[in-house]
Amino acid sequence: MQLKITGKYNMLKVVQNISNLADIHYVRQKEPLGLGHAILCARKFIGNEPFAVLLGDDIIDSETPALRQMINKYQEVQSSILGCKEVPRLDVVKYGIVNYSYRYQDMYKVQSLVEKPSVEAAPSTQAIVGRYILSPMIFEMLERITPDAKGEIQLTEAIDLLLSREPIFSYLIQGKRYDVGDKFGFLQASIDFALKRPDLKKQLEQYLLDSLMKANKEADL
Repeated sequence: MQLKITGKYNMLKVVQNISNLADIHYVRQKEPLGLGHAILCARKFIGNEPFAVLLGDDIIDSETPALRQMINKYQEVQSSILGCKEVPRLDVVKYGIVNYSYRYQDMYKVQSLVEKPSVEAAPSTQAIVGRYILSPMIFEMLERITPDAKGEIQLTEAIDLLLSREPIFSYLIQGKRYDVGDKFGFLQASIDFALKRPDLKKQLEQYLLDSLMKANKEADL
């Protein structure tokens, strides 16, 4: 309303377009009891349907949205899909890692999951990167598992249980992934996405160039 009153119609259009993207319902997780618990909190909105989980600290820039890619794969196999990216072997200690038994087209049949394994113990370098399509059976698994030492319900453990009931596949998402939970990853995403904007690109490029030249001069002194 304020944008309309002040005649900022371009900004008003942006806000209106965002608000029309989807119908939003939300539920608050009252205690930090893990990702599995957060998903359980949303059960009443989901019912007996397959659903997607997207973690906000993973951003994937791709021509075909990451979730659209995974939905296409789900439609092929009608089974839960774990969105993954290959990571350097030294980084496996930061992720849930997929142990797979075989490749099916451009997907992999999941055999088990290993949470933050050592470099030596990692069964692969396929890391889960905050994108899931899960069958509603996962709710039963989440209710069965015991909270860990921190009192958290871990989604990875529930997925491991689900493997005994139905097949699960991993899929290597196409696109560039940013970990914005990491300080440098946040900076990378901010710069790369800003450089894609016609209204910011030229100004940002000049600023980065000037900053680099200034840093080089200071290093020479």
